[in-house]
Amino acid sequence: MILTIILLLIGFVMLVKGSDLFVDGSSSIARLMGIPAVIVGLTIVSMGTSAPEAAVSITAGFRGSNEIAISNLVGSNIFNMLCVAGLSAAITPFMVDKIVLKRDFPVCLGIMAVTVLLGLDGVISRVDGIILLVIFVLYMTVLVVNAVKSHAKDENDEKPMSPLKSVIFIIIGIASIILGGELVVRSAQSIAKTFGMSETLIGVTIVAIGTSLPELVTSVIAARKGQSGIAIGNVVGSNIFNLAFILGMSSSANPVGVVPEAMKDALIMLGVNALGYVYCITGRRFARWEGISLVCIYVIYTVYLVLR
Repeated sequence: MILTIILLLIGFVMLVKGSDLFVDGSSSIARLMGIPAVIVGLTIVSMGTSAPEAAVSITAGFRGSNEIAISNLVGSNIFNMLCVAGLSAAITPFMVDKIVLKRDFPVCLGIMAVTVLLGLDGVISRVDGIILLVIFVLYMTVLVVNAVKSHAKDENDEKPMSPLKSVIFIIIGIASIILGGELVVRSAQSIAKTFGMSETLIGVTIVAIGTSLPELVTSVIAARKGQSGIAIGNVVGSNIFNLAFILGMSSSANPVGVVPEAMKDALIMLGVNALGYVYCITGRRFARWEGISLVCIYVIYTVYLVLR
């Protein structure tokens, strides 16, 4: 069992480090090609920070571990709002960008509602996956078009790496993400069997927290530097990507079964994110007490998971 836990931790480290290498290499290639930093941020970086969830859920889907595949994504979205956004606000209250409130957050809640509806029949089918992917493509198209129309300046003065080094970073990053995802899924399955726990419980807690480490670290560091506003954009973007792209990709490749427990968690996911939106629209400000209340809800939710 100790070896299994060690392998799980190694898997998480490989996922996080692999994501960093992939983002660095891909961003460098983009800069070498003259692609504006704002476009890189909206696409490559946002996808890179969610690479751990993608690796775990897609790997789990191909291995037939449907409970881990969907519970990881649902659990990550719950953790992102309650702990990532909650901790950031608890550290430093922040204002919420108007465009996030008007465009991104409603899209996020809409995708969650669509996911819940698609899972009512007990499965996210290939057709359902394609629907989610189409929504993702449309959303990303709107982001890129708006970014181009705003004539956002490229403020990234960082010198890109050489083409060879960039490619090496991308290859090593992808390899680490794939191997890390395999280690996490295998280890999670083993832990679930050893302790007689459901894969849903493991996926929505241990795996979800581990794969959400990039978002948590980024947001907490930003909060400590007085830039807490980054957190909510990071959370909303990651939550959209998790369901629209990752679940869309997973179910398009292999239909994902939705057990009753996962359906309950999906409804909780929609509920806590709706609560986060209510907090945000009250004066466009995320207060400290609101952040603390979200963290407390996560503690209660975790106790509920263990007892159910």
